[in-house]
Order: sequence, then structure tokens, then C-alpha cells
Amino acid sequence: MTLADCERVAEIRVGGWQSAYRGIIPQSYLDAMSMREDAERRRTRFLESNAEVVNLVAEQGGEIVGWVCHGPYRVGEVRTGELELYALYVAPESYGLGVGRALIEESVRRCTAAGHARMHLWVLKENARARRFYERSGFHPDGAEESFAVDGAEVPEVRYVRDLTG
Repeated sequence: MTLADCERVAEIRVGGWQSAYRGIIPQSYLDAMSMREDAERRRTRFLESNAEVVNLVAEQGGEIVGWVCHGPYRVGEVRTGELELYALYVAPESYGLGVGRALIEESVRRCTAAGHARMHLWVLKENARARRFYERSGFHPDGAEESFAVDGAEVPEVRYVRDLTG
């Protein structure tokens, strides 16, 4: 990913939220999401990130159709030495075409090659499609759950983990 890709990545992320999280996240929040503001956040995070945070994009026909980001896993502010898949988004028009699978496989490959033992991720508890995808990709829930507030609603997440050593 390059700095110039942040605009398209924001489009994919916002479109992904508005598509995949309908009925899970309050609609008022989804409707208020701004691609311009998200692109600015992507640019800021991209410029502030270091080599520990990896952003990758998938292209088809010269167009970015997906984005994945991984980096250090933290418990609070303490790094554990393991990794976290921070984000994986595919343009809604590219769902089911193998883009997500290619992105997660490349992310896992890089983390495994770097000698990391485990990778974590958080997924919305009610996002059955994403949970099935992660389970088919070798991740499994480890029992940890957290919630975050969105427009006055509590949205539960579950943590998934994948062993990278075997």
C-alpha cells in the first residue's frame, strides 16, 4: 500500500462497514460515515506507522479491491510478541471472488515467515459471514469477548486466534 492508495482504501472500508454491518451497527452511525474523513485517518495512520504495521492491497484490473493490515498485538498498551490482524476489507462488488482469501493468506505468510507464533483478530459477534470466513482461514474463537459503544448501542466482538507454527 502507498499513501496514494488511502483514498481507495477508505472507500472500501466505509463501503464494507455500510454493507457488512447493516443490522449489526446502528444505521445512524453507518449513514454518517464519511469517506473523506476516513481517508484522512488512513493517511495519518499510514504516515505515523512504522515497519511493524503492514498494510497490503489487492488489485484486479489495475483497481484496488481489498486491503489488509496487521501489526503487534497488545493487551492494553503492552505488546505480547504476537500479532493482530487489524483490518481486512474487500470492496462489496468483489465479495466471493477470492480477494479476502488472497489477502489473509499473504498476511499470514508474512507473519509466519517473520517467525511469529500466533495471530489474533477481533470480529463482530453477529457478523456470521466474517466469522465463517475466518474459521475457513484457520482461525478459531478463543473465548475472549469485548464490546464497544456505537451511537448508544453496545456491539460485542469475539477474539479469534490462529497458530502460525504448524
